[in-house]
Amino acid sequence: MWEKLRIIFTIPELRKKIFLTLMLLGIYRIRYWITLPMVDQAKLQTVGQPAGNLGNVINQVAMFSASNLTKATIFGLGIMPYISASIIFQLLGSVWKPIEELKKEGETGQKKINEYTRYMTVILCLIQSWVYVKVYLLRTTADGGGMIADAFLNANGQLGFGWQVTAIMTMTCGTVFLMWIGEQIDEFGIGNGISLLIMAGIVARMPGALWDLLANQAQFKLAGIGSGTIGVESLIILATLFVVVVFGVVFIELGQRRIPTQSAKHVRGRRVYGGARQFLPLKVNQGGVMPIIFASSLLMLPAMLLNAAVGWTFMGQGWVDFFSRVAPIFSRGTSFVYNLLYVVLIYFFCYFWTAITFNPKEMSDNLKDYGTFIPGYRPGKRTADYLEKVMVRITYVGSGFLAVVAIVPTIISSSLGVSFQVAAFYGGTGLLIAVSVAFDLVHKIDSHLVMRNYRGLLES
Repeated sequence: MWEKLRIIFTIPELRKKIFLTLMLLGIYRIRYWITLPMVDQAKLQTVGQPAGNLGNVINQVAMFSASNLTKATIFGLGIMPYISASIIFQLLGSVWKPIEELKKEGETGQKKINEYTRYMTVILCLIQSWVYVKVYLLRTTADGGGMIADAFLNANGQLGFGWQVTAIMTMTCGTVFLMWIGEQIDEFGIGNGISLLIMAGIVARMPGALWDLLANQAQFKLAGIGSGTIGVESLIILATLFVVVVFGVVFIELGQRRIPTQSAKHVRGRRVYGGARQFLPLKVNQGGVMPIIFASSLLMLPAMLLNAAVGWTFMGQGWVDFFSRVAPIFSRGTSFVYNLLYVVLIYFFCYFWTAITFNPKEMSDNLKDYGTFIPGYRPGKRTADYLEKVMVRITYVGSGFLAVVAIVPTIISSSLGVSFQVAAFYGGTGLLIAVSVAFDLVHKIDSHLVMRNYRGLLES
């Protein structure tokens, strides 16, 4: 392995790409901690983070958006607006004719879609930053100004309009700068820029979570499993489970259903071309991490609404008591109903996302155009039906895998008594994103090595 790493840095082009990528990621991490200039961080810390479902939403969004929502920084929104805009246009490409036509134009159409995505990102930034200022930052000014500098308060002691505009524009510019960093990594660096930013934000949380576990929660003595204390045996179980879960995620992420294909023979002069046997790889986890993101985001809404409805005294005490009894059902934790709905939504969104991203008819037409067919199935409709049937079956397996990975953190947190911030690294969006991005980065490096007749990183 050390010899392979030495070879990587002896290739001038690859070395330049890696150093540029590391430099841009370093810039991101430095600016990650730069706070909004008008916020008094000391007073912000005294107010504390929001509890309940609002706190869960903020922590979960920060996990997969490379953001720092709790510190009121210039990168407070992270890259989430750009991801949301990309998802919107990907969905529109399946249901809206103009975007669908642009996708068929190849590179020119994709450039136009990317331009529209940037415009949509700015619009979403303005909306989300306004909501962030109103819902999160203004929450800390209940004591007549709180964390905000006096220069930004009006005569009545309220937050001035100028401060709000400044905060919104600063956070919008921060997200646009992050988007620019991601595009520079795509063009001049190595790997997918946006994915690397998200992965950097996730991996940077691991040392803090590990320190919190060892310094504040664990006790280095035999405490017994289920005693409510994290002892040595619980730490051994946690370490073993982490290795097992990572192995399972890697195994499924690389899992493929290989469909054998046969290319037609072409006779030109005295030579015969084609006729080779190949295979068509279909990923078991075709939906990636998107079904978990959609399912968890959708389940946050009823919990937030029900907790807010508890304070609606104008509806009568009977409704308030009803909302108080129903709200814990949708709270993340040991609630059986929450976990059941989580699994059902993951299955639904797996099939939904696969139906959007995988088009069996288009794939069948492409095979037909290249003179390739699946043995036993005629090109055209029969091939498309076969591909759809196979994809339905393997999506069922992929959905089950995602459901298990999604609820593992909840099970570990409730059974071993560790905080959810620590248990989150045993599954869910964070682990899936980190593993998939790491493999994508390895494949990009391997392409440079193989092109120069070297062995890849994963080859023995």
